[in-house]
Amino acid sequence: MAYLDVKIGDVAVLRKPHPCGSTHWTITRTGADIGLQCITCNRRIMLEREQFESQIKRLELSEVSADIVVSSENAS
Repeated sequence: MAYLDVKIGDVAVLRKPHPCGSTHWTITRTGADIGLQCITCNRRIMLEREQFESQIKRLELSEVSADIVVSSENAS
């Protein structure tokens, strides 16, 4: 089974909004569990990877991840 490639600092947009109204979360931990921090209220939660992947709507790369992708594309 192929897992979604997520990195610390990426921003995940989830399907269900947090009670504060935000759907945007920063990834703070990766592994079997995914650590998330709400961008609006800074609340931290942990989700199992399978639950995270079923709830994710879109993944936005962090600036560091985007720089790595761009530099690797320019190298070839």
